[in-house]
Amino acid sequence: MGKKRIMFFACLLLFTIFLSFSYAGITKENPLSIGQTLSSSNGVYELGFVSPDNSQNQYLGIWFKGIIPQVVVWVANREKPVTDSTAKLSVSSNGTLLLLTGKDGVVWSTGEVSATTGSRAELTDNGNLVVIDDVSGRPLWESFQHLGDTMLPFSTLMYNLTTGEKRELTSWKSENDPSPGEFVVQVTSQVPAQVFIMKGSKPYWRSGPWAKTRFTGIPLMDNSYTSPFSLQQDANGSVSFTYLETKSKISRIMITPEGILKIYQQSDNDWELDFEAPDDPCERYGFCGPFGFCVVSVPPKCKCFKGFVPKSTEEWKRGNWTNGCKRRTELHCQGNSTGKDANGFSPVPNIQIPDFYEFANFLDAGECQKSCLHNCSCLAFAYINGIGCLMWNQDLIDTVQLSPGGEILSIRLARSELEGNERNKIITASIVSLSLFLVMASAAFGFWRYRVKHNAYISKVLVSQDAWSNDLKAQDVPGLNFFEINTIHTATNHFSLTNKLGQGGFGPVYKGMLQDGKEIAVKRLSSSSGQGKEEFMNEVVLISKLQHKNLVRILGCCIEGEENLLIYEFMMNKSLDTFLFDSRKKLEIDWPKRFDIIQGIARGIHYLHRDSHLKGTEYQENTRRVVGTLGYMAPEYAWTGMFSEKSDIYSFGVLLVEIITGEKISRFCYGEEGKNLLAYAWESWCGTGGVDLLDKDVADSCRPLEVERCVWIGLLCVQHQPADRPNTLELLSMLTTTSDLPPPKQPTFVVNNRDDESPSRRLITVNEITQSLILGR
Repeated sequence: MGKKRIMFFACLLLFTIFLSFSYAGITKENPLSIGQTLSSSNGVYELGFVSPDNSQNQYLGIWFKGIIPQVVVWVANREKPVTDSTAKLSVSSNGTLLLLTGKDGVVWSTGEVSATTGSRAELTDNGNLVVIDDVSGRPLWESFQHLGDTMLPFSTLMYNLTTGEKRELTSWKSENDPSPGEFVVQVTSQVPAQVFIMKGSKPYWRSGPWAKTRFTGIPLMDNSYTSPFSLQQDANGSVSFTYLETKSKISRIMITPEGILKIYQQSDNDWELDFEAPDDPCERYGFCGPFGFCVVSVPPKCKCFKGFVPKSTEEWKRGNWTNGCKRRTELHCQGNSTGKDANGFSPVPNIQIPDFYEFANFLDAGECQKSCLHNCSCLAFAYINGIGCLMWNQDLIDTVQLSPGGEILSIRLARSELEGNERNKIITASIVSLSLFLVMASAAFGFWRYRVKHNAYISKVLVSQDAWSNDLKAQDVPGLNFFEINTIHTATNHFSLTNKLGQGGFGPVYKGMLQDGKEIAVKRLSSSSGQGKEEFMNEVVLISKLQHKNLVRILGCCIEGEENLLIYEFMMNKSLDTFLFDSRKKLEIDWPKRFDIIQGIARGIHYLHRDSHLKGTEYQENTRRVVGTLGYMAPEYAWTGMFSEKSDIYSFGVLLVEIITGEKISRFCYGEEGKNLLAYAWESWCGTGGVDLLDKDVADSCRPLEVERCVWIGLLCVQHQPADRPNTLELLSMLTTTSDLPPPKQPTFVVNNRDDESPSRRLITVNEITQSLILGR
């Protein structure tokens, strides 16, 4: 019994000594030896000796207490492990922290400091090892000033230009070797500052400049992001970047041996990864070379800015983009904005801005543009909220197209390049949304067929305007309302420009709101449109009888004086192109949604041709006027005016390829040969089955077999001979089953020609919109 009591008191004494030491400081009289630890008062952090590789090598380090597996956040003797069991950490009389062994003497120290009569080392609640002067209480040295591979909350990266002092993170050489690796995280003295990962002496990744609460090159840091960081920079450029995470969760920032910057939060005995960079090849510094930008996709791809071409076409085709791009037309600058040689700017949205910017203080957005325009060495500018005006006088390097996020970068181009761009804008602006066009074209063809059969009847109705209105009211058009002109004026705010939705071939379309709150779309027939009362009557009578969930419903019309108006239900979700060709909104329509849209449009076409009691013949007929949008019209219709059900199938095929690729046929141009979208699709189908055509922004939702089948169907729809195209019933079957498909023949391609005056452009004159306003849901 006596022996047991002695053992109990001995164990209690040892436990008490250990417990008191765990919360005490390290002094000259009380050093820290191998097997002992020093804890922070809150019990979160612990200091002691560790062996990451489970060998005899011992390192003095700090880790999270009680978390398994052990996570080391700081190491003192990174390059000099100790193997002597007599190793200990002590504080000298002058306040120097010393790691000693009986065999090697001083292995590591904090360097000379100046203490008065005594000092001690403590581990703070933030995980900071601090040497404190006993008399003054001031810190003589702290581990937060000598970071390893990890930032803890309230630690700081900094660069003092006056003293030359830097605080940066340095990766471990490997997971089990804490000696310094090849990656370093540092904050720069650029104004405004940015964070870099350096691989040796070369940039590996950068954050983009700081804009009050965020880094502009990190899409995660949008307006909804609550920043856990603070960045302070003085007029000289000296900068400090502090991690201010104040959540109750344990957190850390680290740079891995592979050069990945990661932010972790501790949750339920595990670590949640909140952020990592770079996590995409596009984020590697200079991935696309000078004047190139990287499109985040799988696989990533590089593009040249407008007005630039690859420096080496062969290298570019092989996927070696590091040489970047060069100007197609050299600049001629006299420092002014007038004359035939004057330069201008091409804005590029959603851009992670390039490196080597220069801050132009006290300039607003307008002054920013003027200042760059009048400075011949200025190649680009950007005005960014939270920063102001930035300009570039060097090659534009390390640029990424973000989706969503990013800034607008305005690039200086020769006037000839800008004029070409304006022509493209005019052409693009004249093309209505794709979903609008397809169904509109389908309905128009039906109207013409109906018109041929009912010309005699229409002629009688058009005896006079009053008779026309009266006869129209007598037609079998249930649910059709006749609106007063004053009602429409009030609803559209007197056809205000702010209410204008778009411009069609037969007149503008306006958004309106009736007194009961119902939203409407008003099509206003233009006197110069070429659409006569015959077409107007067709549209009123026929569309009112078309009832399908994929077709917009006409609510009524207004016929007063010179005004001929059609009133439709307003499509709240707008048209497909609003989403398909917008870098942010396109993310809302992943592949499953796009496939549903494709099937829905096909059902709408089938209804128009087969199920509606207004259906037309599948045989060819001829129209006196070619009405439609170049690029979507079937060859036989565009060239001869012959149309049929198969003409609509061709238009559907073009739209199908656009939905898959997210590219617009009117502006797609591939390679030096100027291949259009259909030629590009054919080449892809022949090579890979077409699965790589899918818009890279939605590749994560890809169903490869569906994509390949849709590309195949699209090519069948755009066959040169109408007989080779499927009819609407066959088309629906192809899209909704897995039946075998016939092999397509190579379609007829039209090579894009940048010369607007080329003969091919003069051969055909087309109205840029059909004569109806039927919207696909």
